[in-house]
Amino acid sequence: MGHRTVNDTTLLKLPVDAPATLVELETPSLVLDQDRMERNIARLRGRLAKFDVSLRPHLKTAKSVDVARRLYPEAPGPITVSTLAEAEYFASHGFSDITYAVGLAPGKAERALRLRGQGVDLKVVLDTVDQARALAAAGAALGVSPAALIEIDSDGHRGGLVPGDAAIGDVAAWLRDGGVELVGVLTHAGESYGLRTPDALAEAAEGERAAAVAAAARLRRDGHECPVVSVGSTPTAHFARKLDGVTEMRAGVYMFFDLVMHGIGVCTLDDIAVSVLATVIGRKPEKGWILIDAGWMALSRDRGTASQAVDQRYGLVCDLEGRPYPDLLVAEASQEHGILAIRAGSDQPLPDLPVGARVRILPNHACATAAQHEAYNVVRGASPVVEARWPRMRGW
Repeated sequence: MGHRTVNDTTLLKLPVDAPATLVELETPSLVLDQDRMERNIARLRGRLAKFDVSLRPHLKTAKSVDVARRLYPEAPGPITVSTLAEAEYFASHGFSDITYAVGLAPGKAERALRLRGQGVDLKVVLDTVDQARALAAAGAALGVSPAALIEIDSDGHRGGLVPGDAAIGDVAAWLRDGGVELVGVLTHAGESYGLRTPDALAEAAEGERAAAVAAAARLRRDGHECPVVSVGSTPTAHFARKLDGVTEMRAGVYMFFDLVMHGIGVCTLDDIAVSVLATVIGRKPEKGWILIDAGWMALSRDRGTASQAVDQRYGLVCDLEGRPYPDLLVAEASQEHGILAIRAGSDQPLPDLPVGARVRILPNHACATAAQHEAYNVVRGASPVVEARWPRMRGW
């Protein structure tokens, strides 16, 4: 399917029988505030404009071409994905500059290279000779020239090679000998998610930058061009103080934000663009409970704020216009039930929410919560009008 611009009115049409407002929508449902999302997108774009780096948005959170078109309203631009299904989906919508930023499983090499054979500039990530061999073999079998980035470990968070590891040279040599283009290095400062202060986040961003730049310099000394130096996480993207030597920044959840990002200090509650709409289905005043029809199947089991200074349990409860009720949380969740209760230690009263009332839940982790749903119901600000329904892709 070819690319359509954001002015394509078919994107804004709801099915004839679709609800027109949040009051009429089936619950639980995923809601996206387009005003907040667009403000978040503009914020990071504006921040990075002062650095000589490009932004390669990570679409693992959004998984929607309609969101991608708000990132690139004129024409498709560079993106990052976390699954080959995402790569195939976005490629079908005209996106041709894609980094698949998960370590390559050898068995997926041929599938990845089929996209390159279709004219998609898909770059894969690896950090072992075994992966390099598999990629080279798949390229030879398909008659396709692969492209790869070497993953660098900048903070011990996940995979990758530390900048001084001799294995970096070994992997690069195998790529070169196997006819694989080494386009650069890539790192992700995932440990930044555990930080809380601007200085600590800036320090993490500098560690991420320094590790990637050092690895790239080593490769260049060994005769490899290494044009791409790719870094990124939403926290470091917002707190980096310098990006010398970096060519691109990746970030994903910044489009929506969530309670984890709020707990880190990257955003305010008013920046969180996604929520889950739910209906009150019961009350237990003797227990201080309100029951809703959204459990962990709608909210996810993610408890990412549990280790933060403020534990938001399974989500923070808002009214229909997106305004938080003081200290009202989804305290417990089973498969299809949520229990609303006042935060422990708070003297706030339980709000008078009758059966049938609607609430919106701000998520701990936007990626995990959005993954539970098939589409975004798009609103603007406090308006209850559902202006569009944007499908999400799923799968691997």
